[in-house]
Amino acid sequence: MSQETSKWLNSNTLIGFTSKRGNAWHYRASEQGAESNHYPLAVPVADVQRRLFAWKAEESPITFEVGGKQYVDPTRKGIVRPDTQALLGVFRSGFQIHDYDEWLIQQTQNIADSDLDVSSAGLLKGGAVAWVQFELPETMQACGMGFRPFITAATSLDGSLASTFLTGSQIVVCDNTMSAALADKTHMLKVRHSSKSIGRLGEVRDALGIVHEVGVDFIAQIEGLAATKVSAKVWGRFLDGLAPAPKDGASARAAAMVERKREAMTRLYTSDARVAPWTGTALGVLQAANTFEQHEAHVRGISRPERNALNMVTGAFAKADQSTLDLLAAAMK
Repeated sequence: MSQETSKWLNSNTLIGFTSKRGNAWHYRASEQGAESNHYPLAVPVADVQRRLFAWKAEESPITFEVGGKQYVDPTRKGIVRPDTQALLGVFRSGFQIHDYDEWLIQQTQNIADSDLDVSSAGLLKGGAVAWVQFELPETMQACGMGFRPFITAATSLDGSLASTFLTGSQIVVCDNTMSAALADKTHMLKVRHSSKSIGRLGEVRDALGIVHEVGVDFIAQIEGLAATKVSAKVWGRFLDGLAPAPKDGASARAAAMVERKREAMTRLYTSDARVAPWTGTALGVLQAANTFEQHEAHVRGISRPERNALNMVTGAFAKADQSTLDLLAAAMK
């Protein structure tokens, strides 16, 4: 069972620009409480600070008992959420807390475009992981695909995620996240929770550039992918590489899972409204794989919205997009 229940997602995530991209998957009016977590336009920064980041993580000594006497471990410390008194993690003494308000809002505003607005923000894992995403207010277009370039800042207090800054685009037709620079790793940078982390903010600024450039880069990529024709034979080879036939002796369950994936991918590629406008092109292949991964791939031990949020903030979706294009390139040889 996921930590992030529907009620949690409806009260610990804030979703903006719903007038342009629609409601989030987890939206439940009955679980909104006195204040909705969905905003027709940008999410006010003050609301992020008030509703999500009103608390600040604190350090706590790690104690242990030997022979009835209490001792303090000078080499380790705990990170505690004071409002819930939850222990979020235990680390060596050099671990540096990256305060959510400072790192995800203030620092990102300092290094990003001044005309960016908050499009989403949230807490996961009981507050141990957080993100804030910034977008331009207007939707951009390329080859009939509406998209919204973003910069995401994310970090954790449980050691699961370094402070991560990355760019990408939200595809309006399906609300998918897609990498803004599929072959350019400089569009993501991670800063470890060390005593020297503050000094690396200049690197973050250089890595992200400005979101306007992200939009221009993305248009060029979309146009190039849309102009790359994919024959039925190439699609078949791609599908064989993505979901190869089970080896001899494989279980019936494994064979069924492969068949379901192939059927779902074929349906998306040939007839789904989120993909079909670009069928027969590399863009269609990428959109089919991206949509399958974010909307239909099997999810275990976690809710799909939580899994998608974590994959977005860790850059896993960007890696998946690049893997899709690598596989397609191999099929076209």
